Amino acid sequence: MATATETVAIDAGDVTLTGDLVLPEAAPGVVCFAHGSGSSRHSPRNRQVALTLQRAGLGTLLIDLLSEEEERVDRVTAELRFDIPLLGRRVTAAVDRLAERPDTGSLPVGLFGASTGAAAALVAAAARADRVSAVVSRGGRPDLAGTALGRVRAPVLLIVGGEDRVVLDLNEEAAEQLTAEYRVHVIPGATHLFEEPGTLEAAADAARDWFLRMGGAGGR
Repeated sequence: MATATETVAIDAGDVTLTGDLVLPEAAPGVVCFAHGSGSSRHSPRNRQVALTLQRAGLGTLLIDLLSEEEERVDRVTAELRFDIPLLGRRVTAAVDRLAERPDTGSLPVGLFGASTGAAAALVAAAARADRVSAVVSRGGRPDLAGTALGRVRAPVLLIVGGEDRVVLDLNEEAAEQLTAEYRVHVIPGATHLFEEPGTLEAAADAARDWFLRMGGAGGR
């Protein structure tokens, strides 16, 4: 199976973001990754999940939600990683960029968010309800999406570590605000970063199955 790999520029209004697009031939959909809490498109955990999706034939777009200068500021202040409206707008810009491209414009789009990136993904899913077809959160903070939760129309999978008790409670509370189909999927023995043997693989497999069950990346 032939696979195209490309570095893409995403106009997010006040900044140009950089992303890595991997698109297998005849991909049934493409999944955009929203990183959070000081992470970037080079996150080894998210790249491992992306590889699992790629092996299943799905396209992936890993993007940096902050510019290099913003990342330098955030490393000191840690404030931008919690600016969910800002991050949500930038994930929305990535969704729009995929819609503009001839090779991805007709594909269903899924969103995968980790940590605060999960809230940004849900905000973008609410803003582009006609375009986003499935959402997966891994160890995420969907509660930070606030009122956007009730406007999400795509099916949502919330993956949480069984030992990540506080975040599990936050996910269950946020799930009650969703009006779309959802599932809270607990990975036994996993803590927040899914560092325990086999736990990240289990999370990646659950994400893959969710996106494929929805018809590629959601297939509306």
